[in-house]
Amino acid sequence: MRWEGRRQSTNVEDRRGQGGGRRGGGVVLGGGLGTLAIVVVMLLMGVDPSQLLDMAGQPPVAESSEVTESPEAQKAKEFVSVVLADTEEIWDEQFRAMGKTYEHPKLVLFSNSVNSGCGFADAQVGPFYCPADRTIYIDLGFFNELSNRFGAPGDFAQAYVIAHEVGHHVQNLLGISDQLHSARGRVSQEKYNELSVRLELQADFFAGMWAKKGQEAFGFLDQGDVEEALTAAQAIGDDTLQKQAQGRVVPDSFTHGTSAQRVRWFRKGYETGDIRQGDTFSTDDL
Repeated sequence: MRWEGRRQSTNVEDRRGQGGGRRGGGVVLGGGLGTLAIVVVMLLMGVDPSQLLDMAGQPPVAESSEVTESPEAQKAKEFVSVVLADTEEIWDEQFRAMGKTYEHPKLVLFSNSVNSGCGFADAQVGPFYCPADRTIYIDLGFFNELSNRFGAPGDFAQAYVIAHEVGHHVQNLLGISDQLHSARGRVSQEKYNELSVRLELQADFFAGMWAKKGQEAFGFLDQGDVEEALTAAQAIGDDTLQKQAQGRVVPDSFTHGTSAQRVRWFRKGYETGDIRQGDTFSTDDL
C-alpha cells in the first residue's frame, strides 16, 4: 500500500502505555462455546462492545507503564493515521452525495487495556468500535497477531481491519446499527446472531467500497493488496475460527459470517463501489 508521506488524520489519540486499569474480571466472556480462547477469536472484530466489555465492578486501578517509541511503533502509528485520513476523505464524499455530513470518528491506540465509552476492555477483545463515544480502539499488537496467528500479513490487511471498524461507525451514523441494538431482548439468540452477521458483512462491504473509492482517489494500492485484505477476511470467518478452535462448526452461533461470506461482501464492495449494493439486511443471499 502506498501510504508514506501522505496526509495523517488529526483524530488519532495515543494512549499506549497509560494503562486502562483493571476491573474485576475484565471482559465478560459467556455463552455456549466452551472455552475462553474460542470466544476471544470469535470476537476479534466485534461490533457490539456492550456485549464484550465488563460494565460492572470497582473503579479501575491505575497502572503505570512506560512507552518506548521505537521506529517501528512510530511507523505503525503513522500508518494508522494515514489510513484513517483516507477513510475520512472517502466517507466525506459519500455522505455529501447522500446530502449528509460525515462526522469523523476518533481512533484510540492503546496497549494492553483501555477504558472506552462502552466500558473497560483489554487487548484480547481485539479492535472494536464503541458507538457510545463514536471511537475506534486498536491495540497495535493485534496486527502482529493478524499476521502470525491468522496468516494474514501485509499493510493492506491491516488497513482492511481499520476500514471495517470505520464501517461500523458509518452504520452508526446512518442508523443502521439500531436494527441490531433494538432487537436485543426481543428476538431469539439465534435471530440476534443472524442480525449481527448481517451487520458485520455490511461493514466488510463498506471496507471494500472504501478500497475501491480510495484507489480511484489516491491510487494507493500495490499489486497484491486486495488479496491481502481478502486473506484477512478469509482468516477471521466464524467457520474458520471455530474449526481451528474446536474442530467443528456451529452455524447458529455465528456472529460475524463465514469466511466465504466475508470475502464475498468485501469483494462486492470493492467491485461495485456503490453503497446501494450493500444492503445485507434485505437480501436472502448472504
